[in-house]
Amino acid sequence: MRSVKRLVIGCGYLGRRVAHRWVTAGDTVFALTRNPARADTLERDGILPFVADIHDVSSLAGLPEVDTVLYAVGFDRTGGQTIRDVFVEGLKNVLSQLPAPRGRFIYISSTGTYGQDDGQWVDEDSPCDPVREGGKACLDAENLLLQGDPGLDSCRLRLAGIYGPGRIPRREDLQAGKVIPASPTAWLNLIHVDDAARVVIAAADAEALPDLLLVSDGSPLSRGDYFKELCRQLDAPAANFGDPETDSPSAQRALGNKRVSNQAMLQALGLQLDYPDFSSGLAAILTDDEKTTVEDDGNQS
Repeated sequence: MRSVKRLVIGCGYLGRRVAHRWVTAGDTVFALTRNPARADTLERDGILPFVADIHDVSSLAGLPEVDTVLYAVGFDRTGGQTIRDVFVEGLKNVLSQLPAPRGRFIYISSTGTYGQDDGQWVDEDSPCDPVREGGKACLDAENLLLQGDPGLDSCRLRLAGIYGPGRIPRREDLQAGKVIPASPTAWLNLIHVDDAARVVIAAADAEALPDLLLVSDGSPLSRGDYFKELCRQLDAPAANFGDPETDSPSAQRALGNKRVSNQAMLQALGLQLDYPDFSSGLAAILTDDEKTTVEDDGNQS
């Protein structure tokens, strides 16, 4: 039986988890990295590194022929490129070098493509009018994908805010007693990274797949309720909210105020999320943290 071949472009917080799950399933997994030192780490994890840079089209020659491409490239503010360079031009370079026949292409986008600010629910049919530069770049990248090769089997996954082990938004600020620069009444949409990985894997192998799905836990909560739950489970003092500085990233995020539906995603993929709300996801993270702490203490000499 032929091994299924996968290529992960953007082997970060989400991409790495997907890659590891595919390796565990016995798939042949390639991952693009521009850092030769990172290649050694990938190899130790059973992942085949392909050293290249999405900003250097010549380096992408020889991309492997695979059944699935996961494009999950994030924006690094210290990388020297603009957000459009990363999201749009980088994708254009990759698409120009993908060998034929092309497998399914999973593009990780963002619910930041929506600009609704009145708390309304959004779904796959809602109009997109992004406010932030990241949302605009994601939407331009999506349009590039749609206007490209008509034979490309692609799906855009618009993800809500990802959280998980080592990534609980504002946890350190809360525990340090810092002012939270956000409105406590604005809606927050989240998805646990492990559920996001399961969505990607299901989308990669689904026989029939829409070309667009929204990925969230389907349980939006106000930022005030988010911090109340965080305080409760961390046994931390109540959060203090303040107005964000004009034009700061926090101010830009505050412009969005919507609730993201996940019904189409659940129905299309036949999934039941492990963490259908932030409370259950946070509890699992903190339980694992406690186990890790106990194990570390037990290894002290």
